[in-house]
Amino acid sequence: MKDYEINDETLAIMPGEDLWDSVVVEDDCNYEVNMRPLEIINYSCKYFGSSYHGRKEGSKGILNSSYKLPILVEDTRNLVFFPTTSPIDDDCSWISLKNIKEYRRLDPNNTEVEFKNGKILKVNISYNSFNNQVMRASRLESITRNRREKAEKEK
Repeated sequence: MKDYEINDETLAIMPGEDLWDSVVVEDDCNYEVNMRPLEIINYSCKYFGSSYHGRKEGSKGILNSSYKLPILVEDTRNLVFFPTTSPIDDDCSWISLKNIKEYRRLDPNNTEVEFKNGKILKVNISYNSFNNQVMRASRLESITRNRREKAEKEK
């Protein structure tokens, strides 16, 4: 697959075996995509009318932070994804916030993520770092949702 747009069923975007590929984990299946994870994030942001850079700047302003920022890929469906490492790292995966059911520590460097559909994924990130990323992504989602609801009421 050459192009991929993130959607409600996207659970995670992980680096593939080849440096230029990704494995996209969805509810029902996995796709191999000929794009790097960050390219999929950027392509999807553009598909929904923005860019990774624009969304990153928005997250930076909302969260008053600049490192490993969660990205609001599409706002009406709350498609928020967060990176497991620096987004420019070759081993960076992106996780869908809204599809997480729970997560638990496997060992000092790995976290097991269970998604709402029951699918389980082992992610190479410490539990504390993963938890911190979930909290930041949740904060971004909450603030943007509240702003959107406020704007709707003011119409």
